[in-house]
Amino acid sequence: MTTHPAHSADAPQRDRDNRTLTRKFYLAAWRWHFYAGLYVVPFLLMLAVTGLMMMYFNVIETRFGDRILASDGPHQSLQIQADAAASSLPDATVSQYIAPIEDDLATMFLVDSGGKQHVVTVDPVTTDIRETIITDDSWFYWANGIHGELLMGDLGDRLIEIAAGLGIILIVTGLYMWWPRDGKRFASVLWPDFRATRRTFWKELHVTSGFYISVVLFFFLISGLSWAGIWGGQFVQAWSTFPAEKWDNVPLSDDIHADMNHGVLHDAPWGLEQTPMPASGSDAGITGLADGTPVNLDTVTAFARSIGFVGQFRVNLPQGENGVYTLSADTMSGDSVSPTGDRTIHVDQYTGKVLANIGFADYSLGAKSMAVGIALHQGDLGWWNVIANTLFCLTVIFLCISGIVMWWLRRPTSGNFHLSAPPLPNNLPLWKGAVFMMLALSLAFPLTGITLVTVLAIDVLIVSNLPVLKRAIG
Repeated sequence: MTTHPAHSADAPQRDRDNRTLTRKFYLAAWRWHFYAGLYVVPFLLMLAVTGLMMMYFNVIETRFGDRILASDGPHQSLQIQADAAASSLPDATVSQYIAPIEDDLATMFLVDSGGKQHVVTVDPVTTDIRETIITDDSWFYWANGIHGELLMGDLGDRLIEIAAGLGIILIVTGLYMWWPRDGKRFASVLWPDFRATRRTFWKELHVTSGFYISVVLFFFLISGLSWAGIWGGQFVQAWSTFPAEKWDNVPLSDDIHADMNHGVLHDAPWGLEQTPMPASGSDAGITGLADGTPVNLDTVTAFARSIGFVGQFRVNLPQGENGVYTLSADTMSGDSVSPTGDRTIHVDQYTGKVLANIGFADYSLGAKSMAVGIALHQGDLGWWNVIANTLFCLTVIFLCISGIVMWWLRRPTSGNFHLSAPPLPNNLPLWKGAVFMMLALSLAFPLTGITLVTVLAIDVLIVSNLPVLKRAIG
């Protein structure tokens, strides 16, 4: 083989240029990892802690408190129990019956009164009111409100959506920095070096634990984003909505399935939320309740049990003249274990005919993915899921804490306060590619993209040109 001296002489320079380029990209990734972490870490800590709270509430008790035992004896009719629940509060109406997961437990009803929703627990034998709580006051509801909206409504939802999108930036930049270089082997990141110095040791633990949960964290962030108002509601969910046209010749209401949700608690399956509800009052539908059978809470519940509803399920009562009885059981509401058993049935309140029958098999691919994803997300698939989610949440908490510790150890120990952000590389090549990636991210995750563009503009146009800010941040 012929050797070209000129090319050989250029090799060392090319190696130096490649090392310089790699170093610049590393510093750029580190800086974005740092900036994203400043915003994301408080949210990840909050999501991990409240996620653990909700998961163990579902395991230990119900979402609305303790499991209350019923008295011994024959049960009164559900309508009598519902009337007792309604009469216990002023100007009250019952909106939902929740079948007890076990036969020896008291009955729960959701009751609207005074502009608030209450959970009224009724003894099915004596019809005595055993407990009444405002839904907002339950620990599960409180934790879920923080987890989904920071108790701030749409503003909180948007802030969390930005955090989830930036969390994806954390994963991508973290994996780039984690990638073995400078002669290190792949195995070096699979197990921390316990001989490392204090600061390096924290980095070893941070890198290794982050690598192991990166895929799971990405899954949790995407499944959470699917609930968010912009990316979920306006982008993904709209594409995955069940088409109401599949219901043959069934009149539709102006209401949608999401109207059955109760605050931050989602009773309607994700893939149905934006689908219009069927309307009562026509001859449409197929045979449901037997001819001549009166249509009420007792007969509709008996029909539900006759077609396979067991354990905990829900019956939403008709709201208004066009309203329907809705029978539902799904993992998202904590009713069942397997998401493939999701089932929603609408019954005409006048004729007892079935207007719509939707199961997991009818979902779109996106809705099926969300049904399984949310079940995993909530730890609904059994004890193995609870244990795995517990380990995951604890690791997320450790990642956040270790990131703070690493920043604390590298901060200047004297003089004025410095944020100690990693330095911004000078003359970063291939900047057009970075801008293209940012634009692509803006299209995929609008709120995150807007945030990135804003931070980049502040960093490049303001911080880097003002010595006072540059010293404070660097």
